[in-house]
Amino acid sequence: MTEANTQQTSVKKILPLILATAIFMQMLDSTILNTSLPAIAKDLNESPLNMQNAIISYVLTLAVFMPASGFLADRFGTKKIFIFSLVLFSLGSLFCSLSQNLTHLVISRVVQGVGGSLMTPVGKLALIKTFDKNELLKAMNFAIIPALIGPVLGPLVGGYMVDYLSWHWIFLINIPIGVLGILLGLKFMPNYKSDDVDFDLKGFLIFAAASLLLSVSLELFGDIQNITPVLLVFIMGFLFLYYYYKHAKRGGNPIFPLNLFQVRTFRVGIVGNLATRLGISSVPLLLPLMIQIAYKQSAVTSGWIIAPMALTAIFGKSYVIKILDKYGYRQTLMINTFIIGTLICLLAIPDIHTSLYWFVPIIAILGFFNSIQFTSMNTISIADLRNFQTSSGNSLLSVNQQLAIGFGIAFGLIVLKLFENTDLINGEIHNAFRLTFLTVGILTILSGFVFRRLHISDGKNMKSKED
Repeated sequence: MTEANTQQTSVKKILPLILATAIFMQMLDSTILNTSLPAIAKDLNESPLNMQNAIISYVLTLAVFMPASGFLADRFGTKKIFIFSLVLFSLGSLFCSLSQNLTHLVISRVVQGVGGSLMTPVGKLALIKTFDKNELLKAMNFAIIPALIGPVLGPLVGGYMVDYLSWHWIFLINIPIGVLGILLGLKFMPNYKSDDVDFDLKGFLIFAAASLLLSVSLELFGDIQNITPVLLVFIMGFLFLYYYYKHAKRGGNPIFPLNLFQVRTFRVGIVGNLATRLGISSVPLLLPLMIQIAYKQSAVTSGWIIAPMALTAIFGKSYVIKILDKYGYRQTLMINTFIIGTLICLLAIPDIHTSLYWFVPIIAILGFFNSIQFTSMNTISIADLRNFQTSSGNSLLSVNQQLAIGFGIAFGLIVLKLFENTDLINGEIHNAFRLTFLTVGILTILSGFVFRRLHISDGKNMKSKED
């Protein structure tokens, strides 16, 4: 075997691990604050409600800057941008731990967000360009495991660190992981570049404005008393989306070409991601909230209740390829979405006197089917993209996922607040949670029909050969 072949083999072995490191940091950081906000607020002399800005600033920065990731990778190389993003994310984490007030923390979270907005999309882009299509599913399968573990470990790790160390450690934990990613990236990350790059600054600003306005409107939608300004922001977001459509239609080199949506598998994957994640993304927030608010249990207890989701998610990864090979993407995604929606509905059955352990088997089974859902949706979305479409398509997919997660969390809270203010709950907050799970579950079941637009043969070129 030649030296070049040996190097390529080493890259293929290590690259999924490098991407997994980046995804783990980003997903852990997106959730670890949830159980830590009261402690941070107390230390910074702020109200816990005002501390939501520390979460919102990070999520919005991810969504706003992700569209530039493809261009920057093509212009400067995947290796340089990926390492730069890890350095920026690690520095942002250090600044967060040193924050003396809420303003410092929000600015530090923005720095973190810029790093996070680049490292995962650029890492995925390197993976897509390194592996052949018949190898890509296995590589993506490995790299995406931290995306399933991070949201589960986040609240648990955050609770323990606040109780036994201090809140500063929820940010400092990122630094050794970031250093590991940098060292591996310097040696094994390929530096793919493109000579033909032309950044659509106008399109980027229009799309960023649309993402920002839609995200802010959904974060504020829970304020029922001031619905008019929120609706105006929401409508403005859609107007900017339409403005972007007109801009991209005029030609040139738009940041997200409209011809991406002529690829049916990409179109269905994008819409399916957005629709199904509305329900899936709300569960990791709603269930711990219910356990703490309605059942009066600690944050650590709520973290342990949902921990089985991580173990079954890993277990599910070993079956997803076999399932897709046997049933195909269309049938797998439709049935899998129906199952997930049904499991979310089942969370509404226990009353306030039911043991908390009733939730454990439901959450465990949910983790298994979530892992199948995420891998299947991500891979079918890029199945038929051509080489010149991979950068923009991969970037748009990442933006869509981030917005879908944010929309899902906001949507779950909106539904919860609506039920909280009705007579249906008989003054019991637990009933509001039950009705919310029922509503979100039914909508998730209905979202499964999006995947009817897939053909039975779609994704055959993505199937991995058995070793």
